[in-house]
Amino acid sequence: MESQPNNPLHGVTLADMLAELVSFYGWKELGERITIRCFTHDPSISSSLKFLRKTPWARERVEGLYLKMLRDRK
Repeated sequence: MESQPNNPLHGVTLADMLAELVSFYGWKELGERITIRCFTHDPSISSSLKFLRKTPWARERVEGLYLKMLRDRK
């Protein structure tokens, strides 16, 4: 496996990203920041992962918000 020290997403699974976002923002705020149905109507990690794996634009938004959260933590 190739090392990517400057890539904060390297080695982070989508499930881990989503779990950290939910614990940092909560489902309500996550649904306000990224308006997709799996975050606003009866949200769960498993249903959100199914949707995000099939929908590239939504996954990009989640990755972007995850990077913003990492910057905000520092």
